[in-house]
Amino acid sequence: MAGESLQTKDVSLLDVLDAVLEKGVVLKGDLTISVAGVDLVYLDLRVLLSSVETLVQAQEQESQEVVREEYIDFT
Repeated sequence: MAGESLQTKDVSLLDVLDAVLEKGVVLKGDLTISVAGVDLVYLDLRVLLSSVETLVQAQEQESQEVVREEYIDFT
């Protein structure tokens, strides 16, 4: 997919979903409900969309980095 323009390649919804789940995506948004200029409800929304395998791999990498940092601090 890299290096090819989107005009010469048909991209299906499945291709997009596969890329999103492989890499992961974070969506963030704010929603404020107000009446007559008075804010009544404020929502800070955050969504993480990823496959379980991607999250497990990220957790393992983070754990390895923490162990390395602790080892370096210990020596």
